[in-house]
Amino acid sequence: MEAQTCVLVGEGRTWGRSYYRNTSGRPLEAVLTVMGPAGRTVQIRCGINAGDEPGLCETPREATTGTPDDYSAVAEFAVPDDEGALLLRSGSNSPAPRDG
Repeated sequence: MEAQTCVLVGEGRTWGRSYYRNTSGRPLEAVLTVMGPAGRTVQIRCGINAGDEPGLCETPREATTGTPDDYSAVAEFAVPDDEGALLLRSGSNSPAPRDG
């Protein structure tokens, strides 16, 4: 399992996206969460087919509040059964440190 997760901003909207490649040989489930200012979150579940083809999971686009650095995203990929074994967690990059 390979994944890269990011926060995207455009036209006054912010959303999360996770690019993935499922090499596990079995279907998986992903939960993608975007966290923003004032504790706001947007979350979506995506079914991940077995296979080596690249795919993506994306949250709905919401109105941006604050600055892009106020947002982060995390995607968790797991086996969709009663145990829900977590296989991979992929997060967006942290903002650059600020002087001061």
